[in-house]
Amino acid sequence: MALPQEADGPWGPERPSSPRSAVPDFVYGPRDLIVEGVRWQGSGTGEPEPPPLSRFDEALGSAWRRRMEDGLFRYRLGELPTRVLPGPLGLVAQLNVERGAQRRRPQDVRSVRQAFDPGQFNFNQIRPGEVLFRLSREPGREPRGRARVLVVVNVSPLERGHVLFVPEPTLGLPQLLLEDPLLLAAEAVLLSAHPGFRVGFNSLGGFASVNHLHLHGYYLARPLPVETAPSEPLDPQGRMHLLRGGPAPGFLFFAEGPELGRAVRRVCRMAAHLADSEIAHNLFVTRGAPPGNPPPPGTPTGVRFVLWARRAGFGVKEGAAFNVALCELAGHLPVKTAWDFQSLTEASAVSLIRSCLLPPDQFARLQLALVSLLD
Repeated sequence: MALPQEADGPWGPERPSSPRSAVPDFVYGPRDLIVEGVRWQGSGTGEPEPPPLSRFDEALGSAWRRRMEDGLFRYRLGELPTRVLPGPLGLVAQLNVERGAQRRRPQDVRSVRQAFDPGQFNFNQIRPGEVLFRLSREPGREPRGRARVLVVVNVSPLERGHVLFVPEPTLGLPQLLLEDPLLLAAEAVLLSAHPGFRVGFNSLGGFASVNHLHLHGYYLARPLPVETAPSEPLDPQGRMHLLRGGPAPGFLFFAEGPELGRAVRRVCRMAAHLADSEIAHNLFVTRGAPPGNPPPPGTPTGVRFVLWARRAGFGVKEGAAFNVALCELAGHLPVKTAWDFQSLTEASAVSLIRSCLLPPDQFARLQLALVSLLD
């Protein structure tokens, strides 16, 4: 995505470098949620025509660019070499050498449910300038209290516009998925006019690098397999589907309009079961087609939540072309070296991704357990 050019945005030419109390609020209501008409243009073989920017896109983009110019990132992100791997899946590989070398190494954890440790790096320690704004709903729309999150730059970005959604940091929440932060992050997908703004979550053991609750949001100007991959219902009411046809099988939940909150509750119930069972997991949230036999690519009509259960892995897998987390499971592969970028094939990428999944017998038992939890 081409981020917006320098602009004052809704708060004037403010450049946050002051205490967190001075951070502006981005307050939104139902009129800001774009539920229809956001779709990919063209065939998807090249970067699509940039769509009109929403108020959210303008606010995030202009603030993010200023932080890049102010030198708050670990590296200056330019245009990343990108190619779609030949094959039916349409996996998107990107060369991002700096992130591979300079991103924060995962903290020393040994449990998916490890308690928050204030002695390790956490988001109470970030520089004030890294906070772009607070994201919150209009008064009266909060599900429980005044739910809001900080939108913070990821200092080792995957792509331009890469941010973190961080619930109030002083609460010291561990990296366990909660309903209110996920709902705000999922609504951010609908606040964007760009079909390539996605949100996701990595659990501990699922390549989360910080044990302090946060979700990722970023732009990628390419369609991904999980937007239209076919699925089959796992219960008669179609509340949960098994995603097929993507890089890895996952549990698919779909929502349109007012159903978003219900889907979020189901996703969080499943994620809590996974965490209680010490099963690492990743979540990807994107605009996409309804479950089942989807319509042709380019016609997203709702929000897809894809939850993957996987083998727990702690630390970096040295020597791999990429580390398997939320974006890789969705079909976006940030590759660490030029050699791997040029030599990577769809078959080798899928093999690496599936090596991180649960054994088939364990996955089958888990599937039955999750279906029993549906409301």
